[in-house]
Amino acid sequence: MTATLQQTLLAPDTQPQVVADCQALIEQQVSGMSGISGNAVKVASKTVLAFAPGHVQYMVQTLLPQMTEELEPYWADFTASGGAEFGDYLAKRGGEVSESLLSVTDARAAGSGRTTIVKAYRAVRGSAAKHVVAALPDVGALVQKYAA
Repeated sequence: MTATLQQTLLAPDTQPQVVADCQALIEQQVSGMSGISGNAVKVASKTVLAFAPGHVQYMVQTLLPQMTEELEPYWADFTASGGAEFGDYLAKRGGEVSESLLSVTDARAAGSGRTTIVKAYRAVRGSAAKHVVAALPDVGALVQKYAA
């Protein structure tokens, strides 16, 4: 039987590497953004870093189990179909996958009492789906690096 993404990505010896790679991916994606929505994300990111250093790493660690759970059905379908690149698979389902992943952050924001962070999240949520879609090839490659 094949291991699930949760069993693979959240294994004690693998999870710290996955968290570090996710954090690097987030930083890379944010730094490469442009335009009005990209600038809004950069401002929100700087706000979070200024008011809560270490918050991004904490959130990656906290959200990784739920994000992995959201990716699980896509991974199962991808492996069953014999696809070559999980990033390509995710990109072809961009809207659906991005909303699955954003449902996790939406729920987290809805339950947060940190006003500054919630305000920063709300400022970028409208354009978040397109940024997540743009990152899906890299997200897929990251997952495949550990799960394949």
